[in-house]
Amino acid sequence: MRRLAAAALACGAVVVACFARGQAQAQTQTPEQAWSNFLGNNRPDLQPNRIRIEYLEPSNKELLPVYWVMLRRRPLQRIREIFSPLRLPVELTVRTKECGMSNAWYQRPTITICYEYLREMQSSAPKETSPDGITPLDAIVGQFLYTASHEMGHAVFDLLNVPVFGPPEADADEFAVHVLMSIGKQDARRLIMGAAYMYKDYFKNPTITVPVTAFADIHGAPMQRMYNLMCLAYGADPDLFSDVVEKGYLPRSRIPACKREWGEVNYAFEQLIYPYVDKKMLNDVLAKSWVPYRAPPPPRSSDLSSPAQ
Repeated sequence: MRRLAAAALACGAVVVACFARGQAQAQTQTPEQAWSNFLGNNRPDLQPNRIRIEYLEPSNKELLPVYWVMLRRRPLQRIREIFSPLRLPVELTVRTKECGMSNAWYQRPTITICYEYLREMQSSAPKETSPDGITPLDAIVGQFLYTASHEMGHAVFDLLNVPVFGPPEADADEFAVHVLMSIGKQDARRLIMGAAYMYKDYFKNPTITVPVTAFADIHGAPMQRMYNLMCLAYGADPDLFSDVVEKGYLPRSRIPACKREWGEVNYAFEQLIYPYVDKKMLNDVLAKSWVPYRAPPPPRSSDLSSPAQ
């Protein structure tokens, strides 16, 4: 018994000593050091340039034109470059493939964007510039980058163990809006308005009837997602999006909260995402334009000055 008691006392002393040592180390850490350790800034496994891409050829011949367009336009190369500054613990694959349905999703460690979804995106784009000034190119690029950024949000939350308090789909939407507003201010309006165009069939109708089970979906209602998208954009740059109320993209009653909503998302990004970003590579990304050049329309005859009499 005495030997057992002595052994127990010895073990207890070791535990107390280790606890005291841990407390002493914690007390000598600054808040910045503790936060840095929490974020894994000293982890060698977190590296940038860990995104690979795949264009998988579809077996359905009807999807081949979409596949060829993707090969020619190379949008996944842009996705890889935009998100290359992220320091990830593993390699993340972004691929396009035939799925048998119109969808996009993230399942570790792969983001999948279906050719059926891309075909639907192309068919829903305007055939010419819309009355709101949205070109076919703006709609396709904006919607594609918004969708890819949404799925990238899911991947980032998962791979970097970023805590989320709200519904994951809403958080991924907010991640996507932040990316579109940040990757080149000269492109922000074109990207956001292009992404919003996917909801065109909803905001044309002042009244929408849906079964009550629609509110059980893991995604928010389409119009709610669109209003959240536009509110964050307006909150980030009220001047750039000053006309969204007039054009029916955002109710005036929502405007007062938008600046605060953007501030909360931006603060979360600065605290939880940017510590995992290679700053030099990020500056290179932000310095580029991610929407193809759009030549201005030729002047109308009414815009030209009258010849001298």
